[in-house]
Amino acid sequence: MLEDRFARLVKFAVLLAGASGFYMLYFLDAWQRYTELRHWWLHAMTLVWVIFMLVLSVLEPLFLKRLFTKYGKKDPVKVVSVAHHLNRVLLGVSVVTIVGAMAGSHGWFFF
Repeated sequence: MLEDRFARLVKFAVLLAGASGFYMLYFLDAWQRYTELRHWWLHAMTLVWVIFMLVLSVLEPLFLKRLFTKYGKKDPVKVVSVAHHLNRVLLGVSVVTIVGAMAGSHGWFFF
């Protein structure tokens, strides 16, 4: 199924993004940035990554796929609407994080 192949690619891409971020923190020895409020975007990037990994690798295989299939047969419009809303929320958080990371990495600190 096309969706399964795409899901594996997405899981790999999210894992690769997390590994590259971890490597950058390690290489630059930038762990102290987690203790500074002005680097809030680093916390946000980590949180967004954890949410994506949790949803893709833990929640979806455990119960989300069955849940969406079960309720999708009863009310597919509502299931797509809920999924769409959750994706929009994650996209919004991701965009704020990206803008904050771009500004912070160029020396613009909001705090």
